[in-house]
Amino acid sequence: MKIDPQLLRLYAVTDRGHLNGRSLPDVVDEILAGGVTIVQLREKDMLLEDFIREALAVKKVTDRWGVPLIINDNIQVCQAVSAAGVHVGQSDMEAGQVRRLLGPEKIIGVTAKTVEQALAAQAAGADYLGCGAVFGSATKLDTKKMELDTLDDICRHVSIPVVAIGGISFENISQLSGRLMDGVAAVSALFSAGNPKKAAQDLREKIDSMYSSAGSAK
Repeated sequence: MKIDPQLLRLYAVTDRGHLNGRSLPDVVDEILAGGVTIVQLREKDMLLEDFIREALAVKKVTDRWGVPLIINDNIQVCQAVSAAGVHVGQSDMEAGQVRRLLGPEKIIGVTAKTVEQALAAQAAGADYLGCGAVFGSATKLDTKKMELDTLDDICRHVSIPVVAIGGISFENISQLSGRLMDGVAAVSALFSAGNPKKAAQDLREKIDSMYSSAGSAK
């Protein structure tokens, strides 16, 4: 399945640790109102039943907005809630196996940090790549920073869309202007914000401005 690069323009990855007492579905609703185009539900330490329950609640919101819901590294949850697809890292299930289990219609995203990983993911059936961490990471402290030239190199070598991720905020996103990725992913910049809707609006305006001034990303 091919994914429209426009759906990856502002990619939100959830972080339940910074909700400040708010519910995750409520915050997701706010960021979607602000212009987020796709949501990845990321839960590494949640029991399966709880993960499914949360995914169903979040999917009610994403469905209302007509936005795809991607499940991080959990095929069972994806199948249980009929999510749009899954995203897997290099240490998770291999993309080809994910494709065999989920079939041709689901969206599969893969984390890639090198050209070799990117090409392997594309060959295995990935629909898009998440590449970073372009500015480090506030949520993954052991993550190695990716040089922006490496990001561009990956984009040049693959035909599927690429999303930049890792420490991206309103303050530094302009440094990505002119780069070849199709969209950016944000975590803390959205879920730690006091006003998630405005944070999403501000990021979306910056992103749209970047692409309108530089022309098509790819």
